[in-house]
Amino acid sequence: MPYVATATTTGGRNGHVESSDGLLKFDLSVPKDIGGPGTPGTGNPEQFFAAGYSACFGGAVDYAAKLEKIHTGAITVTCDVTLDQNANGFFLAVGLRTRIEGVDRYTAERLVNKAHLEICPYSKATRNNLRVTLEVV
Repeated sequence: MPYVATATTTGGRNGHVESSDGLLKFDLSVPKDIGGPGTPGTGNPEQFFAAGYSACFGGAVDYAAKLEKIHTGAITVTCDVTLDQNANGFFLAVGLRTRIEGVDRYTAERLVNKAHLEICPYSKATRNNLRVTLEVV
């Protein structure tokens, strides 16, 4: 059975977003770095995307380890989402830095690649649409 998450935004990048269950409620503003007001205490879509991707990717790495019957320690994923602009308009790029405690570097790299290529829905959705770089730390 599929899961559907729903959120509604009013006012775009300088508005308000709320999930259908009311759990997530955030005011939004365009960051100062790209010419917006950067209102303190507000978020932006790139932060939400980074949070979602890092959580999903961490779960995918954990699942890859379980599939291979590898016991790991903590899995930490930091996701950088870059919003930039060129002659063709705005675009995103993603960097995923993953730390897997309790395994050697070769195993960590294998699990990260398996998660990215085969498991993570965010990775599948972004494939061939934006640049995603992987790093094991």
